[in-house]
Amino acid sequence: MTNPEPFTFDGAGEARRSAPHVARNADPITEVLREVLPDAGLVLEIASGTGEHALHFARAFPHLLFQPTDADPVALRSVEAWRTADGAPNLLAPVPLDAAEPDRWPVDHADAILCINMVHISPWAATLGLLKGAGKLLREGGVLYVYGAYRQRGVEAAPSNEAFDRSLKDRNPEWGLRYVEDVVAAAGAEGLALDDIKEMPAHNLSLVFRKRVPSRP
Repeated sequence: MTNPEPFTFDGAGEARRSAPHVARNADPITEVLREVLPDAGLVLEIASGTGEHALHFARAFPHLLFQPTDADPVALRSVEAWRTADGAPNLLAPVPLDAAEPDRWPVDHADAILCINMVHISPWAATLGLLKGAGKLLREGGVLYVYGAYRQRGVEAAPSNEAFDRSLKDRNPEWGLRYVEDVVAAAGAEGLALDDIKEMPAHNLSLVFRKRVPSRP
């Protein structure tokens, strides 16, 4: 899913891209992840974009193995360029993955799943696929962490978020800020329960889901 926010080349070649928002949100996201990621295992990142988040998290959590993915070949090249130039030993080579096609994901398990700034910059089908895939791959208690800008029913949206929503829909009518309540309901259908909501800088939210214990028949 192509991110409409501007990015720049970092000067090391056209493959390696840099997104301004990563410098603003990587550290706050890392602080939330310190509270929810497991002590060991594989962390699957959906829609890795430039690859800067994956590299940042791999360095911050050397005890975890990170698998970046994206549906966009240009993004995959950027992720690989960051990995080979400045990568951490626990950052795997990126693989193609379309969030909207969870039955075709090239992974068979994950101990945690991350998805940053995809839900509002993709069709709703991508979010449904993300949740279905997470429900299939995560074990009991496994974490799905989703970050981005959202709406909440009964809560007035910040003017900047309203403007962002309009700009997204101008680019693609299928994009736009989703209601937290709709994401939570769709997650529940896949066996994922909302564990926490944290307010983040610039009117963003962190949503933390956990795989529920299957109910007895």
